[in-house]
Amino acid sequence: MNEIYEVFAVRYGTMANRSRGENFIVADPHDGNMPLDYFVWALVNEARTIVVDTGFDHGEAAARGRELARLPREGLATLGIDSNAVEDVIVTHLHYDHAGTLDDFGNARFHIQDAELRYTTGRHMCAEPFRHAYSAHHVTRMIDHLYAGRVQFHDGDDELYPGVSVHLIGGHTMGIQAVRVQTKRGPVVLASDASHFYENMERVAPFPIVYSVGDMIQGYDRMRRLAASPSHVIPGHDPLVMRRYPAPTADHRDVVVRLDVAPSD
Repeated sequence: MNEIYEVFAVRYGTMANRSRGENFIVADPHDGNMPLDYFVWALVNEARTIVVDTGFDHGEAAARGRELARLPREGLATLGIDSNAVEDVIVTHLHYDHAGTLDDFGNARFHIQDAELRYTTGRHMCAEPFRHAYSAHHVTRMIDHLYAGRVQFHDGDDELYPGVSVHLIGGHTMGIQAVRVQTKRGPVVLASDASHFYENMERVAPFPIVYSVGDMIQGYDRMRRLAASPSHVIPGHDPLVMRRYPAPTADHRDVVVRLDVAPSD
């Protein structure tokens, strides 16, 4: 029997100065600004807390020109989540903004796809277009955790617990996985970077950092099938997420929103 979870998006950073043309691989008919937000996610019920992705830190923010509003562990702490008490962290892929504070989760088991670690340690990383969104330090830290017995591999689709499963999507990277979680409003799919924005999916206009355009486009359909409806698919970087979903309390408004309740539009 599936368990039901509350699901939270925790915003920890932003990139305000970004144009629409940087977010689509195809020509965009519009002009103007289209910022990125940066999130980690938390799945919470009485039995467990699972964190999805670990974000980046101050050093990475400075090196890449991003604004870090708070460390991911600090954002999680606003929900009463102690990063060192978390036992399971799903790493959707190893890009710098998704695997940058692994060491803040000192007791976690990290869940990752076989294909992602194979990709990040193989011949594709000889080419700068594939490797530029990775930090070698993050990849080697994951290998350190592997040798410490703290990594669980998944080969395709897999259930972690009743109500929580990972699904190999590919496209953005060879091994990116989405997360499907049962909520009171039905199954929600955390796309992570399998779709950065709602518009990537809705216009079938892929994001330009991509390993396989074909896999990325097929992934949009796959995630819709995994979710209760298209509105149950949550993109990985869209500021609209913070506008469409409610905060747990007024104090959380600019930091955390709940994804297990219906959006406002």
